[in-house]
Amino acid sequence: MKILLILVGKTVTSPLIELFNDYEGRLKHYAPFTTEVIPDLRNAKNLSENEIKEKEGELILKTIQNGDTVVLLDDKGQTFSSREFSAWLERKQTCVSKRLTFVIGGAYGFSKAVYNRANEQLSLSKMTFSHQLVRVIFAEQLYRAFTILNHEPYHHE
Repeated sequence: MKILLILVGKTVTSPLIELFNDYEGRLKHYAPFTTEVIPDLRNAKNLSENEIKEKEGELILKTIQNGDTVVLLDDKGQTFSSREFSAWLERKQTCVSKRLTFVIGGAYGFSKAVYNRANEQLSLSKMTFSHQLVRVIFAEQLYRAFTILNHEPYHHE
């Protein structure tokens, strides 16, 4: 199973870039893992929140392929413990035939079209985090899930 993480906007904080890159490298040991960055919109200051979501949504949907299983990282999504997430990931490994595609949206969330295309929604927390920080948290949790599945000593209870 291949894993794609679609990100809206660049990460600009160097320590967060370094942390994400570290986990990205670790993840490649377990599965083909790639990222696709949707560039920040030009003239976004002149657009409404809804227009921004629509334009970002169009770019997200262009990145998704027909056979992808799409999971939005969204505050309205299902929450898991780390062990529950690893069990969820294990089930996906057996039933996803193409790519498992995770999407971290922009500051205003997702368009209706993106919600309609999604297969599932996951929430990392009831708290709100910056989109740059969510990237690191998600990459770490994905790595943690793989180490749990492989009975490696990274996760402690």
